[in-house]
Amino acid sequence: MTTAATGSGRDRVIIFDTTLRDGEQSPGASMNLEEKLKIASVLEGMGVDVIEAGFPIASNGDFEAVNEIAKRVKNSTVCGLSRAGRKDIDRAWEALKPAKSARIHTFISTSPLHMKFKLQMEPEAVHQAIIDSVSHARNLCDDVEWSCEDGTRSDRDFLCRVIESAIKAGATTINVPDTVGYTVPEEYTALMRFLIENIPNSDKARFSAHCHNDLGLAVANSLAAVIGGARQVECTINGLGERAGNAALEEIVMALRTRPDVMQFETGIKTTDIMKASRLVSAVTGFVVQPNKAIVGANAFAHESGIHQDGMLKHAGTYEIMTPESVGLNRSTLVMGKHSGRHAFRKKLEELGFNLAENQLNDAFGRFKDLADRKKEVFDEDLVALVDDTVAHDSHRIRFVSLQVVAGSKEPQSAELELEIDGAVKAVKATGNGPVDSIFNAIKALFPHTVNLQLYQVHAVTQGTDAQAEVTVRLEESGKTVNGQASDADTLVASCRAYIHALNKLLVKREKTAPAAMSA
Repeated sequence: MTTAATGSGRDRVIIFDTTLRDGEQSPGASMNLEEKLKIASVLEGMGVDVIEAGFPIASNGDFEAVNEIAKRVKNSTVCGLSRAGRKDIDRAWEALKPAKSARIHTFISTSPLHMKFKLQMEPEAVHQAIIDSVSHARNLCDDVEWSCEDGTRSDRDFLCRVIESAIKAGATTINVPDTVGYTVPEEYTALMRFLIENIPNSDKARFSAHCHNDLGLAVANSLAAVIGGARQVECTINGLGERAGNAALEEIVMALRTRPDVMQFETGIKTTDIMKASRLVSAVTGFVVQPNKAIVGANAFAHESGIHQDGMLKHAGTYEIMTPESVGLNRSTLVMGKHSGRHAFRKKLEELGFNLAENQLNDAFGRFKDLADRKKEVFDEDLVALVDDTVAHDSHRIRFVSLQVVAGSKEPQSAELELEIDGAVKAVKATGNGPVDSIFNAIKALFPHTVNLQLYQVHAVTQGTDAQAEVTVRLEESGKTVNGQASDADTLVASCRAYIHALNKLLVKREKTAPAAMSA
């Protein structure tokens, strides 16, 4: 197997991030324009090669997001997804036109199951649609990616025929997705090798892997595809995505970086930005990273076992195969407290991987001072939660102002709430079956809506009775699900802010009406 060599003599793997497209399809993960722009900026800064910014025909909001990202991103290729129809492709190109480097990504299903029941098309009609769609996209844009949806359950001979035609029609990247997370590593390696070796013009395109995590094999399958000849991997920050998620960018990148002895490949990712990207995506989407998540979980570099601790004290390499610093988890050099000033606070945030805008810094510093007055010790985890909360709740239509709650065993429990809604401050007093119910009733009184509360979850950010509470709220409306997250030393305030966060995200979700067959 021969591929173009990089300057270091190792093969280069293109990192294609689809957090803003496939990641956002995860139930509850809607993002507004400003949030998408922030994430795109971080992805560009960390060296992501291709940013799939959205599905332009899905909604006006998606079109606007892709268009704005195309205008602002200079160092990464900006990609827009489209189905095989000319209308989809034209809409994608219209959104991508301002990009310094643009890619149209078009797809259609190729498995017998999908063609028969989803598309209700004969294989030859699908084949012709591939030729037509790729040809049209290539007439608009020099960089065209084509995906055979449900590729791992497609007939190999049919795949060879249609991929050969797609490349002949002008596709420069061929993506063979494991759309339903069905394949296993050895099978995926063999499939990639078979296609590359048996398609006559395979050398004219780069092959790509896009794996879902339904069996927990997305990262393993992605790496297996690279071993089989793929030189692009499609992934998301924190493994975000519909159902069980996508392959996690941070796991793929660090696996390649940590094991060059068995996988002699490299990426252009600045790994010290991984934690920054992970925290931002978690804060924006409200999807909490599980503590034992590889690379970015809170426990990823924690050692509690006495045997492990003893080994770590003697030599870090006994139980750490990578350093915390390599993924941007810098060890603290500044201890924060109520006497800490603004300059020290900014410096501390920089150590933790945050670079806030001035208005966000002002808000975060004010909340830090309030927290420091109420907590004996302010831990790094407190600051991360505080800043995540500041970022997540920035630029929303509904903003928290103040809350006063009457709780306890004597009824009635009540909540006096002030919110800023579209710039106007409104107040109300409401009662309910307990303090949390009173708060949520007050929100509904100020901003009338009908939703189903699917999840209300509380956990402590650190230890101790004065620990901040981190609350997650999940709301559902007409089949659309959103997650909201907030932290505060007062659990009830955190509950209120988390519900408001979810409600703001629901307002974004209402604008999105995704077309059918929005997968790859």
